[in-house]
Amino acid sequence: MSYKKQDAMEQFENWSRGYDRSILQRLLFGPSHARLAQELPVAQPVRVLDVGCGTGQFLERLLCEGRAAQVWGLDLCGGMVRQGASRLRRFNGSAHVVQADGEAIPFRDNTFDVVTCSNCFHHFPNQERAVEEMYRVLKPAGRLMIIDGYRDGLWGRFIYDFCVVTVEGPVKHASARRFRELFARAGFVDVWQEAKLGLAPFILTVGVACKPMAGRVEPEPTEQSHWSPPLRQAA
Repeated sequence: MSYKKQDAMEQFENWSRGYDRSILQRLLFGPSHARLAQELPVAQPVRVLDVGCGTGQFLERLLCEGRAAQVWGLDLCGGMVRQGASRLRRFNGSAHVVQADGEAIPFRDNTFDVVTCSNCFHHFPNQERAVEEMYRVLKPAGRLMIIDGYRDGLWGRFIYDFCVVTVEGPVKHASARRFRELFARAGFVDVWQEAKLGLAPFILTVGVACKPMAGRVEPEPTEQSHWSPPLRQAA
C-alpha cells in the first residue's frame, strides 16, 4: 500500500481543527521548533520558507523573537493555511502563507536564504522530489534544515514505524542515512545531523546548497565535502 497526497490532505484537514491543542505540540512540535530557531540568525536579515508550516506556529515564534526575517509558510492543507494566515496577519507583511505542494514549490529559483521543514517530511510520497525542490528555491549557500521523527533505534522504530503508521497509514520516516543520501543527491554539502532522544525522539539534518554564485564559477564539490560527521545526540 502506498501513501498518497490525498491521504495527507484528508488527515491534516481533519486534524487542523484541534492541531494547536494536540499533546504533540508539547512532546514534539514545540521542542523541534525551538531547535530550529537556534540555527537561525537573530539580527541578520533572512528570507525563510517553512515547508509544511501547519498553523504557522514556528513562523510566529521567529517573528515574536524579534528576528530580522521575512517568512513564508507553505502547506498542502487548506485548513492549516487558513489558520496560519490568521495567526500571522498581525505581523504587517513580514509573514506570508500559501497553499501549495512541497513537491512543486511555487517560488522562483534562488529565492530563500533558509528552508525549514519540521515533522511533516514523512508525509511526502516523493521525498527525493521534495528535497530537490527545496534545493531549487534556496540561494547559493542557503541552508536546508529538516526535522522529523528519529526512527533509528528500537524505540524510534516502535513509535514511528508501528504506532504512527497504525494511526496515519503507510507514511515513511527516513533514517539518518536516508536523509544524508537525499541531501547529497540534491546537491547539498557540509551536511550534519543531530538526534534528540526522549519520549518523542527527532532528528535534525542540515545542509548547504552548493550552487554557483552569480557572475562567478564555483569549484566542483570535492568528495570530502559530501562526508558527514558522526551523528550528534543532544541531551
